Amino acid sequence: MTEQERGWLARKVLPGGTEPDPRFTLANERTFLAWIRTSLAFLAGGLALEAFALEAFPEPLRKVLAILLVLTGMLLSAGAAVRWVAIESSMRHGRPLPLPLIVPFLGLAGAVTAGVIVALIILG
Repeated sequence: MTEQERGWLARKVLPGGTEPDPRFTLANERTFLAWIRTSLAFLAGGLALEAFALEAFPEPLRKVLAILLVLTGMLLSAGAAVRWVAIESSMRHGRPLPLPLIVPFLGLAGAVTAGVIVALIILG
């Protein structure tokens, strides 16, 4: 497929390079969708915490935890999109794949949130 045969959006987002094996592109897409599912879980968790845990946590702390979960979901969603483009671009240009920076971010955010909840359970 020549550069001109690709759509304008594909040429804009992923300029140049050669078309990778479709299996790798589809695997990259599945990974993107997995990150989006994780993002939606964080968003739902933040919403559920704010809506249904009225008695479980003091209001200021509950709001902070809910905001932390929603922000984590938002950042994961954006990070998934950036990572999809970076991986696809690397494959098109024969470069090594970039490190997954959302993995340590997700681990840290989950650990902090869980630590706060465990501390509240122990102290409560």
